Amino acid sequence: MKKTIKVGFIGAGDIANLHAEALRKLPGVELKGLWNRTASRGEEKAAKYGCLTYNTVEDLLKDPEIDAVFILTNVETHFHYAVQAALAGKHILVEKPVTETLDELKKLKEVIDTAGVKFMPVHNYIYEPGVKRLHDMILNGDLGELTQFYMMYNIHHAEEVRAKYPGVIHQIMTHHVYTMLYLAGKPKSLSCIKSTINGTIAPQENVAMAIMKMENDALSHLCAAFTADDHSGDPWTCLIKVMGTKGSARYSYRDWVINSPNGAHSQTYYCYPESIRNTAIHFVENVLGKDEKPLSNIDDAILCQQIIELCEAAAENGLHLNLEN
Repeated sequence: MKKTIKVGFIGAGDIANLHAEALRKLPGVELKGLWNRTASRGEEKAAKYGCLTYNTVEDLLKDPEIDAVFILTNVETHFHYAVQAALAGKHILVEKPVTETLDELKKLKEVIDTAGVKFMPVHNYIYEPGVKRLHDMILNGDLGELTQFYMMYNIHHAEEVRAKYPGVIHQIMTHHVYTMLYLAGKPKSLSCIKSTINGTIAPQENVAMAIMKMENDALSHLCAAFTADDHSGDPWTCLIKVMGTKGSARYSYRDWVINSPNGAHSQTYYCYPESIRNTAIHFVENVLGKDEKPLSNIDDAILCQQIIELCEAAAENGLHLNLEN
């Protein structure tokens, strides 16, 4: 009989609900248990998911029945928990950004390679069917030679919400960068500018734009903002557009909207929860179950982090920077 894949969650915040929902839909998969920093919250979630709770992360990782862990905590803890999980021989799915710094990511890669475990970052946008279709169109040459890549994100976050996050370059533009790498390839140089608007309690930037020249000389324009929702015609809520010499294509959050507020967002953009579910399913079903490669791996996460840190440096110092080979 096929072995049941058993999963443990490190962290049980709101994002855990979407991952748990994905696992419930998969035959041959069991959410064995979870650990959460606030024990009472963890117990509530465990009751909701029908799984165990562990007193410590170490207890969870010592459980020989657990095959893989989902690291769903705040980014400052990702490196520590991922190293612990790899050393315990557990396969790892970790929310983005994977770590706080490039140095942490490089050290984590060494640990993972030595441990021989499977590792996948939650680079969730690229597991959306519409984005995968864009990828296939570009790869097949349907759009000709790529000339422009755009990714826009304009979703209002109240100041008390965004005060919990790093600036939009690190928090949001990470999505833009790994999506760009998946669709358009690697940049060779970049510029970035940032601003903080109405930053009374949250001084970190809440709007940023980057311009990049790609290796094939195409240009990319990335924008991330918490400052306002876009309710104009053809809104740039979350929009990806690729243009080539033979055609163009786009993907938009606005094609699937539910008129009810959900957390920090003014509406429910259905693509976001769907993309998280798709990512969890791909990890368990394809990477663990079929031994396939993730669509984006730790090397992509390292390159993504390198680009993000260059964007932060360019925005801070008003520079145009070249990417290291």
